[in-house]
Amino acid sequence: MRYINKGILFIAIVLSFLQGTKLYAQQTLIDVSIDSAAILIGEQTVLHLTVTTDNGKNVIVPIPNDTLMTGVEVLNIAKADTTVIDNNRLLIKQDILVTSFDSSLYLLPPFKVIDQTDTIYSNQVALKVSTIPVNIDKPDEFNDIKDTWDPPFVLADYYLLIYGVLFACFLICLIGYILKRLRNRQSIIPFKKQEPKLPPFEMAMKELDEIKQQKLWQQGRNKEYYTLLTDTLRKYMVNRFGINAMEMTSGEILELIRLESEANSSYNSLKQILELADFVKFAKLHPLPDENELSLMNAYLFVNQTKVVEVASPEESKESTEI
Repeated sequence: MRYINKGILFIAIVLSFLQGTKLYAQQTLIDVSIDSAAILIGEQTVLHLTVTTDNGKNVIVPIPNDTLMTGVEVLNIAKADTTVIDNNRLLIKQDILVTSFDSSLYLLPPFKVIDQTDTIYSNQVALKVSTIPVNIDKPDEFNDIKDTWDPPFVLADYYLLIYGVLFACFLICLIGYILKRLRNRQSIIPFKKQEPKLPPFEMAMKELDEIKQQKLWQQGRNKEYYTLLTDTLRKYMVNRFGINAMEMTSGEILELIRLESEANSSYNSLKQILELADFVKFAKLHPLPDENELSLMNAYLFVNQTKVVEVASPEESKESTEI
């Protein structure tokens, strides 16, 4: 019985030793070092963060993105570098670039690593930031921390200057143009003189003369001949009688002209043209030469019989008599 109790005690001691060894192996460590503990305002230094933990263990190392503390700014956080070392341990290394623009002695806060439910803190390092020594007796010896650099060329930076030069050139040309017009006693704003619009009678007669000179039906172009002929008469009726003849059918036009007392006598002439033109354009009729000549003659007759006759005023008649 005594030997059994000693065996149990021995086994318990061995298990306790193994458990203690396992707990020690699982411990996570964190350490911080600094490249240069003394810098000038605006200079930079690197913090080296080292975390040692068991391989496969999930640990979290929170690092501030902007400032470690008031006065110490974080410029860059390098990507973590992991390496497996002895005893299946994992070594994590990460560099942090910092700077400061306020002279002081800073005791940087410790970093921490969260190991599941446990939090382990690192050692603390100090950073001394000094002002740049300036010899007030020799101000020319004062230099910038870094060399000056020229910004890249950007065309948009010169838009205002370019537009200003173009606008100035425009004003010079405009002033020169105005002075030239004034010197020549001309209007400052040139207006193109429009030719006086011909009366409906003269315009229609002019177009009929042009149709006659083209000799379209003599070339077998009957449809084009009657299209021009009827379009000329339709435009004349729009200006002469105020009807929308361009959008009406031949029957509608004839019905309105028949009611016009001034055009009653020329109704048959217009009817011959429009009816024959419809046959040519829609039924592809080929009229005889006499019919083509008759159509043109009736067109002249219709325009002449319906033109507006201007009556001279009494004063103009008196002047004509005296002459």
